[in-house]
Amino acid sequence: MANSGLQLLGFALSLLGWIAALAATCMPQWQMSSFSGANIITAQAFYRGLWMECVYQSTGQMQCKNYDSILSLDSSRQATRALMVVSLVLGAIGMGVATMGMKCTNCGSEDKVTKARIAMTGGIIFMVAGLCALVACSWIGHQTVTDFYNTMVPTNAKYEFGYAIFIGWAGAALLLLGGGLLSCSCPGKTAYRGRQYPQGKPISKPPSSKEYV
Repeated sequence: MANSGLQLLGFALSLLGWIAALAATCMPQWQMSSFSGANIITAQAFYRGLWMECVYQSTGQMQCKNYDSILSLDSSRQATRALMVVSLVLGAIGMGVATMGMKCTNCGSEDKVTKARIAMTGGIIFMVAGLCALVACSWIGHQTVTDFYNTMVPTNAKYEFGYAIFIGWAGAALLLLGGGLLSCSCPGKTAYRGRQYPQGKPISKPPSSKEYV
C-alpha cells in the first residue's frame, strides 16, 4: 500500500495539472497567426482560442471578441471545448475523492483498505481527466498542422501552435502522472489477508478426533 508521501506527491502533481488545464482553457492563444511565406506583416498578431479570438497590436494592446455562435465553429474546436470542460469537471471530482482517501486526512472511512480504494478511485478519475485534456490538445494540434500544410488554405489564414496548447499538454501529463501515483494506493494481498484474519494469519483449527496420532 502506498505511503502518505507518494499520495501527497500524486495529489500535488494532479492539482498542478488541473490548474494548468484550467489556465489553458481560459487562454486565447491556442492558435497564433503564422508569418511564413509572403505573410510578413508583423504589426498585428491574431490569436484564436476556445472561447474568443484576439488581435495583438505591435503597440502592446490586445482586443478580443467572443465567438458569436458555437455552431459556427469548426468541429475540432467544438470537440476541444467539450473535452477540456469534461477534463476540468473530472479533475474537480477527482480532487474531492482523492482528499477523502489519502492517509493524511481524517475524512472518509477509518478503514485503511477502504481509504486506499477511495484514493485509487481518485487517481483513476485524474487519469481520465488527463486523457481528456490530452485528446483535446492533440485534436486541435492535428487540425492546426493539417491546415498549415494544406495548399488550399491561404497563407494569411494559416495558424501555428499557441502557448495554450503547450500548457494544456503539460497539464495533461501532470494529471496522468499524478493520477498514476495515486492509483498505487491499491491495497495488496496482505491487506486483504490482514482484514480477513487477525494479524494476517489464518486461525488454526483444533485437531479432529478422527485424525490419527
